[in-house]
Amino acid sequence: MRRRRPRPAPLPLRDGVDPVRVRLPVDAGPTTLRCWLLDRFPASAAELEDLFASGGIVDDAGRALGPGAALVPGGSVWYHRPLPEEPELPGDLPVLFEDEWLLAVDKPHGLPTTPRGGFVAQSALVKLRRSRGEDRLSPLHRLDRGTAGVLLLSRDPGTRGRFQVLFQDRAVAKEYEAVAAHRPALELPRTVESRIVKDRTSLQAREVPGPVNARTVVERSGTTFADDEGVWARYALRPETGRTHQIRVHLAGLGIPVRHDPLYPRVRPAGAPARPLQLLARRIAITHPVTGEPLVVESRRALGAGA
Repeated sequence: MRRRRPRPAPLPLRDGVDPVRVRLPVDAGPTTLRCWLLDRFPASAAELEDLFASGGIVDDAGRALGPGAALVPGGSVWYHRPLPEEPELPGDLPVLFEDEWLLAVDKPHGLPTTPRGGFVAQSALVKLRRSRGEDRLSPLHRLDRGTAGVLLLSRDPGTRGRFQVLFQDRAVAKEYEAVAAHRPALELPRTVESRIVKDRTSLQAREVPGPVNARTVVERSGTTFADDEGVWARYALRPETGRTHQIRVHLAGLGIPVRHDPLYPRVRPAGAPARPLQLLARRIAITHPVTGEPLVVESRRALGAGA
């Protein structure tokens, strides 16, 4: 089943940042837009009044709305939220490949792919839009904040859907590399299959009974090494599906969680920048949907021995 094309935003980007879309309830009682927004979101009244006064809150058609506007059941409102104060995150995003339709960069550890939570400007997408002056950039997939490596972005909205179809049809060959504990008795290679679910009630994804929706091929890769914390091995991972935290969940389930993982097998405080999650999106291979040529993009980053 193809995903429906998202509704175009009635507000332009502002300094590389998309407007926020808020979906209105279909069953809200009689109330004003101002009261509903104040009850629903932790914005200050002053910020909200400023948005209304500047005509910065609009409906799906781009019409400015006042604070006394009635809610339109099932509709939406759009606005640009004030940007949070953000610590500076790594911004080295070297280009691995580009043509008029596609951009591939080497994302560093610790940088979110897209705006989320307390990080908006400090995301790969906004940093690239600003540094390249390309407001039309949009990610074709996502890497966890802690994961480094190959990230693909569309440069052309007219052909973005053709790249997305490759991901939906699992026509993208992805290979990851991880450093985790060395377990000589673990029989590899193997294909790990399970059902993984993730919701907003927990930081962790979890494996549950039911039809398989996550599949990862796990192999050893390279030599082992030792340091004061143990003996470590490198693993090559080929995810055949794309569930949230899939590789991290599957390796933890095998008893070899990714080194420095703050979520699996248990939630811990995030590590220092000098001890990044030892997971790398090493390689992506596709058949370019516009040119028809095979394309292989490989990260130039390395997971550190003893990191």
